Amino acid sequence: MEYKKYPRTYHLNFSEGVQSDDKVIESLDCLENEEIVALLKYDGENTTGYSNGYSHARSIDSKTNWTRDIVKKIFSVISHDIPEGYRLCCENLYAKHSIYYPDNYLEGYLYLLSIWDEKNECLSYDDTLEYAELFDLPTPKELYRGPFDLKILKNLGRNLDTSIEEGFVVRVTRKFHYDEFSKCVTKYVREGHVQTNEHWLKNAVPNGTLKQPCKPAFLSHLNQISMYVELDKTLDNSDEKAEQKKLKV
Repeated sequence: MEYKKYPRTYHLNFSEGVQSDDKVIESLDCLENEEIVALLKYDGENTTGYSNGYSHARSIDSKTNWTRDIVKKIFSVISHDIPEGYRLCCENLYAKHSIYYPDNYLEGYLYLLSIWDEKNECLSYDDTLEYAELFDLPTPKELYRGPFDLKILKNLGRNLDTSIEEGFVVRVTRKFHYDEFSKCVTKYVREGHVQTNEHWLKNAVPNGTLKQPCKPAFLSHLNQISMYVELDKTLDNSDEKAEQKKLKV
């Protein structure tokens, strides 16, 4: 099975969170005359899962750690429903990054962003929503759907609650090929968003417990208990011993 890295999403030219290594979309011409959807951008870790149960973060050979355990569990359950050659691109929200999501804020710890088929084409937004129901996965909050309108998008940016909303992602609602990604998907990010560094995992904590009923439903019983998992501290090439970390899930 071929594994694919999720493409980089270019910023809108009025995005306030552009970093030195980020790119800004060169032109919005490709979005003209398109139906688009603007979706709330959550602050987590990009994750891709496949029909064989394998999942990875943005790096295809990413190592496992406790923040990814819930994701692995979810894919172990739903992978048999993923068509051969398809992959699910999601956001792993189990652990806090720059934004802490309090109790009863999140519908789930794994939000479905897009689905790619055996031809390396991103399914339409409507098809993605249908699959989300099949997999019982939450999808990002829809902020706007309709004809491309730059004024509307700028207004969305001005009205974000930046204390808990990172930004938003814009995509065309139609199907498109992987090679079209940089022209069909873009984003707006709040100013000063990135507040983590390479040592993030050492101090990582779980986000709050989920809304009920949560998605997928089989996580509901885990939301009521605490459990211990091993945190393998392998950062900075150190050989520190693994220690127990209490997590609410």
